[in-house]
Amino acid sequence: MAIFFNNSKQHVTGNPRRMKRFLGREPLYYGWTIALVLAITETVSFGVLFYAFPVFIAPMEAEFGWTRGEISGAFSLSLLITGLVALPVGYWLDKHGSRLLMTAGSAGATITVLLWSRVGSFHELILVMALMGFFGAAILYEPAFAVIASWFKHKRGRAMAVLTFIAGFSSTIFTPLSHALLEAHGWRGAIMILGLILGAITIPLHALFLRGKPADLGLEMDGETAATEPSDQPAIDLRAVLRSRYFWLLTLAFALSTLSIYAVRIHFIPLLISVNIQPGSAALASGSIGVMQVVGRMIFAPIETRFSSRAMATGVFILLTISLAILLLGSAPLLIVLFVALFGMAIGTHTLTRPLMVADRYGTSHYGRISSSMVIFLTLAGTMSPFAAGLLFDAFGSYNPVLMLACGFSLLSIVLIWLLPKRELGHF
Repeated sequence: MAIFFNNSKQHVTGNPRRMKRFLGREPLYYGWTIALVLAITETVSFGVLFYAFPVFIAPMEAEFGWTRGEISGAFSLSLLITGLVALPVGYWLDKHGSRLLMTAGSAGATITVLLWSRVGSFHELILVMALMGFFGAAILYEPAFAVIASWFKHKRGRAMAVLTFIAGFSSTIFTPLSHALLEAHGWRGAIMILGLILGAITIPLHALFLRGKPADLGLEMDGETAATEPSDQPAIDLRAVLRSRYFWLLTLAFALSTLSIYAVRIHFIPLLISVNIQPGSAALASGSIGVMQVVGRMIFAPIETRFSSRAMATGVFILLTISLAILLLGSAPLLIVLFVALFGMAIGTHTLTRPLMVADRYGTSHYGRISSSMVIFLTLAGTMSPFAAGLLFDAFGSYNPVLMLACGFSLLSIVLIWLLPKRELGHF
């Protein structure tokens, strides 16, 4: 028996992974720890920096007499700066990794939220929102997606789905929490508490758990042992990528779909009210879109490995187009339910599809810079779209022109995806 055991042990010790399996101690791939940590920090970051803001519009309006347009404009500035800062953030991620960037971003965002609780003039609010956009660029989805792209390959879509599935509950948690804190402590006290929550959770998690690359732990992507399979990272000429037809067609496809999504998502409640839907029912329908985003991500995770990212993007854009066409048919309850279901799933998976296409096409060595270059245009589209939709409604007295344009843009996105060059990776 001793001889048999020794021989068996000798057989498995040649491969560390076999030995761990033999002893029943196969470790969890560290990339999944990072994905879970980012899921938690994104939930908190989005909750405090994004979803809490609408709760405090009315109290700030009441105290200072600022118009709703002025307050919303300050927040729009924050979103715009987040997009514009994405490019230098991408350069940093490619060269230095995420740990220092996201830890410093969390610290800066925490200080900024605490400053927000002390603002006394509109100029101070503008400055605080600008800083919030600056630091938000270092801790929201783009850097998180870059980290996932560098740790996963075959399971990349599943890891991103885990991240966004959990973070999808951010509004569910932080909107009522922000309101409860407002009722108990006033708007300044509520914002201060939210800032402390942001710092207490995100700073230590980013500092303690984020790592550079799998190779730093002797691993390949998805947890394979080093050198078990050759690296398939192509030599990428970044300038050639940014001049390539593929890059601009992909950017335009997602920019047009972003125009469609933001125009309808931001105006959905007033759209329903304009066709005689009760405000309470409109709010319920709008909240249900968030639930369907999570459902879409749950469906996305198990099927993305069976299809190319190109096919997944096509499916997302088709789903988006069908949902918008349904809303054009009328405001019957069944049509609204169908729209909410399909539109919610479309925008939930839309968030995941673009980073997958970028990583699949270009690999991870320049992911941060390539993806961030796209984000500049997507941010501009998302910032302009609600404003343009409002102008169209004012001009026509109806949201039908907005819906028709949104439907047309999403159709064009489908066409652009199928015009993408099919040449091998590395040839632009």
